[in-house]
Amino acid sequence: MNKKQKTLDDSKQVKRGTIDLYAAQCSTCQKWRTIATKEEYEEVRSKFVEEPFTCNMKPDVSCDDPPDLDYDATRTWVIDKPNLPVTPEGFKRELILRPDYSKLDAHYVTPDGKKVRCHAEVAQYLQKHPELNHLKVEDFNFTVPKIMEDTIPEDARKKRLEKSANKKQKLDSASPDGKKKPAKS
Repeated sequence: MNKKQKTLDDSKQVKRGTIDLYAAQCSTCQKWRTIATKEEYEEVRSKFVEEPFTCNMKPDVSCDDPPDLDYDATRTWVIDKPNLPVTPEGFKRELILRPDYSKLDAHYVTPDGKKVRCHAEVAQYLQKHPELNHLKVEDFNFTVPKIMEDTIPEDARKKRLEKSANKKQKLDSASPDGKKKPAKS
């Protein structure tokens, strides 16, 4: 399966939980190639089904060259869905990884710095800004990439398991009506 890829590199000094490296998998040889910019990545992703990424789309690169990076647990990988729209000009699409690695949250930063977190907020913003009447709500997509579980750091996985076990324990100790069960003597 051909995949578009974003990675979170835990070893780099960037804002924790943000994406610092973009890559795409060649549909011919399956090697991972880094993509220079977020904008270039969004272009590749926006037409991935119609024009699958291949190594020769990068200057002076072919399938005979070694991969730019290998899929492994040295960084947290997230897989994007294909054909998401390119971020409208003047806006910035941000993806933030939750501290527990459970999911990413998507929002857009508007030209005037306001954050919009859902289609309803986009619609309100566009309505208040008639100069943006060339844009539609459908030009904005809040679909988030899938976090690849096998690349989540071990300590984060342990914390998630502990949190899940604690939540299950609390649910098990509650009666069907939501009240705590009396302790057994």
